[in-house]
Formats: sequence, C-alpha cells, structure tokens
Amino acid sequence: MNTKNVKAYGTESADADLKQLSIDRREVLTKDVEIDILFCGVCHSDLHFARNDWGMTQFPVVPGHEIVGRVTQVGSGVSKYKEGDLVAVGCLVDSCRTCNNCKDDLEQYCTGGWVGTYGGYDKHLDTNTHGGYSETIVVDEAFVLRVPENLDHAGIAPVLCAGITTWSPLRHWKVGKGSKVAVVGLGGLGHMAIKLAHALGAHVTLFSRSNNKTEDAKKLGANEVIISTDEAQMEQAMGRFDVIIDTVPYAHDLNPYVNTLTTNGTLVVVGYLGPLDPTIVTVPMIMGRKAVAGSLIGGIAETQELLDFCGKHNITSDIEVINIQDINTAYKRMLNSDVKYRFVIDMKSLKQ
Repeated sequence: MNTKNVKAYGTESADADLKQLSIDRREVLTKDVEIDILFCGVCHSDLHFARNDWGMTQFPVVPGHEIVGRVTQVGSGVSKYKEGDLVAVGCLVDSCRTCNNCKDDLEQYCTGGWVGTYGGYDKHLDTNTHGGYSETIVVDEAFVLRVPENLDHAGIAPVLCAGITTWSPLRHWKVGKGSKVAVVGLGGLGHMAIKLAHALGAHVTLFSRSNNKTEDAKKLGANEVIISTDEAQMEQAMGRFDVIIDTVPYAHDLNPYVNTLTTNGTLVVVGYLGPLDPTIVTVPMIMGRKAVAGSLIGGIAETQELLDFCGKHNITSDIEVINIQDINTAYKRMLNSDVKYRFVIDMKSLKQ
C-alpha cells in the first residue's frame, strides 16, 4: 500500500519526553477522508498511554483523539464530505460494524473490538494507529464527524472526548428539563458535564471538596455547589439527585454520593478505571433502588448529535491553546491540575 510520510509528535518509550517523529499515513482509499489537522485536544488518556500506565502501549505512540481539521482529499466512494469541510475525529477510527452494538450505533462497546484513534490496530498498514499530534490523518468517512462552522475551532476539540464522555450518560439516563443532576469533580470532564446538563435544562449541582470552585462552577452553569467534606451539607443533600456524573480520575469513596441519590437514581462513573476503595455499601442501593453504573465515551451518531447540540447552543470547552513544542510542560501541568480546563494544541506549530 502507498503511504505518505508526515510530521508528528510522540514518544518511543514510557520514560522519554515526546519529540518530533515521522510517521506513515496511508494514501486515501475509496471510503477515506484525509484531514489537515488544525487543533488537537490534550486528554489525560494521552498522558497515561504515553507513560504506559495501563501496560498496553506499543511504541512508538503518537497520542491525540480530540481532532478538528479541514478535509483536503476524499476517496472516490465518499459521499458525506468534500474538500474544505470542517470535520472532527474522536476516540474511534473503526469497529467491526457487524456486531449488535455496532448496528445500534454503540461502536464504543463493539464486541469485535473497536479501533482507537491511537494505540489501535491499523488493518491497512498492519501497524499501530497514530493520533492527532500530527499534520494529517486519514480516516474512513463512517468515523468522521461534521463540525458546525459557528463554533470556535480550538474550543470544540475537547468535546470529542471530554464532551461525549459526559453527554452519553446524560442522554442515556434521559436528563432534561427539571432533572436534578450533580457532578463530582471540576476538570476537563466535569466542566463539560455542567455546561451540557445546564443546556439540557437540568438543575445542576457541583460536588467539590473546597469552596474555591464555587464561582467557576456557577459561571459554567451550576445552580449550586455542595462541599463534599461538610457533613451538614451532605446530610441536607440526601435523596436529592436523579443522576450523578462522577468524573474523578482516581479511587475515592462513592458511598456519600450514593446517599444523595433519589429513589431510582443513578451514579455514573466516567472518570476512574479500576477497583473501588472503599467498597460500596449496598444498603442504600437496595432500600432505594439506586444504581452505580459506568459509561464509556459515545458512538458516532451520538457524538454527531452532541456536536449539533453544541452548534445550536454555542457550547465549547474552556481551553488554553499551546504549541506542540510545549507538550511535555503541558503534561506536567496537567498532572498538577494546572489548567482550566483543557489544553488544545494549535497544530500549525508543528509546521514551523
């Protein structure tokens, strides 16, 4: 297969800084769309993958799955896009497309194995997929998304991961006008959860460990903030929430939050992968038919629905734009939660 060599940023080992690399992109096939990458969001998953925190990284790795760009070329069989279109690519670039989940537009739960934008298996090149920290990307049109032109091009990038990760549970648990929603944690995911739940018409509360997030949360659309370390405030919140979106990325005690669910309420974990410590006490769950659930990103149709919703309500992420040459500093700052709320790379810096 013919390939094209492009500039990218990635790492060749878990303990090495990211640096400029050369990678191969396939030439455009019949159903392919080639995209000139304008902006790429920086996700915690990028850092985990680059550092092999999950023990499954194959090097070299080029991260990035919050991609916004312009179409530069399309294959002869492409019907959805044309040269010049503003498009996006999220966390998925392929799936089996034949399992029940894929047929139900739930490609993120593909039982045949979905293909990640980076760190997946590229069946065309027989190698790893490489992500958006690069000049261009070539993706099957079925996994390309249309971006409303009225949205800030950089600000929409994190919606492809942080946005859809919170939108999918809000939609699945039917959040709408009059719903009482709480969000645990105010970072990349949490700030999008507040914006989206607010735009859906919910009454939105932030659970925070400290008072210093109150002003920011209210600017984002929260109606109130409950300090989770204040026993009196937590007691007053018992039995109040229909849905809680928990975005905290490390093990923490879910029990106090379960107590604040209403009958039939659900706490959805979207930020943490791993065993829970302390374990969940089931008494309040059984006595109130409360649930603890999990949710993973979203399918292509649901992600397009989100982008259209963002276009209608003019919703983007709060971001700090950086040059690709500053990515290692950005990773250090991200570890210290020193960003409001997402870094986005201006990819024209890679062309310098």
